[in-house]
Amino acid sequence: MKRLWIQIIFFISSNAYIKGFFEGRIFKGSSKMMCVPGLNCYSCPGALGSCPLGSLQSVMGSMKYQVSFYVLGLLMAFGTLFGRFICGFLCPLGLIQDLLYKIRTKKYTLFKPLKYIKYGVLVYFVILIPTVFTNKVGMGDPGFCKYICPSGTLFGAIPLLLKNPGLRSAVGILFSWKMFVLISIIIGSVLIYRIFCQMLCPLGLIYGLFNKVSLYGYKLDLEKCNSCGACQKVCKIELDPCTQLNNIECIRCGDCIDNCHSNALARKGVRK
Repeated sequence: MKRLWIQIIFFISSNAYIKGFFEGRIFKGSSKMMCVPGLNCYSCPGALGSCPLGSLQSVMGSMKYQVSFYVLGLLMAFGTLFGRFICGFLCPLGLIQDLLYKIRTKKYTLFKPLKYIKYGVLVYFVILIPTVFTNKVGMGDPGFCKYICPSGTLFGAIPLLLKNPGLRSAVGILFSWKMFVLISIIIGSVLIYRIFCQMLCPLGLIYGLFNKVSLYGYKLDLEKCNSCGACQKVCKIELDPCTQLNNIECIRCGDCIDNCHSNALARKGVRK
């Protein structure tokens, strides 16, 4: 419950421009130049900041190929400090997936090879489409935002379309595709824990690369560990903390620590 409240508070604070939802307009204040840690779309009417992936692709897809060192620096700073703690506690789409998974129905596990799809998403949609597949004037599309990102559809496109009849008359096959992706992820999130995070999210993958070195992480006291397997049983990502501590897939939910009977698992810098 503590994690859930942190997720809710961060979601509300990141999308605090309530007026935008009523007017169907995007907030364009100075704070929009700053990136928030999670997958919170720039186009969300209430968003006070920008999505780091969207910002990165916008710069990379400009007529003169550039790299935003500001965004890259932020991603590295976020990753070095927190790793995928951001996924578990600060991402709005992560909150939605957690709530959907609470719906009572039969649950399934993700076929492990599907977890590697997000590597292809990062390379192709985030890097190659903006920089290689450009138009006649040299501009590239923000591939991930345009073709995949469910956060942009749920928090941005849908609220804006509801308040703007002109936009509704202009939607086409691309929006239909994005709705198909969103609905598929919603259904999948009910059945499989955080299916988007595990299979498609390039932002989580970037943060995961820092999991083993981030300041916030987990530690294991081998002398206390009795190999009871309790931590592995509660891990919804299907990791074994005893052998896969700070794995790239770990979203730092803390379930393994809370269920460790011998207090062998702990957060870095915290004594138990």
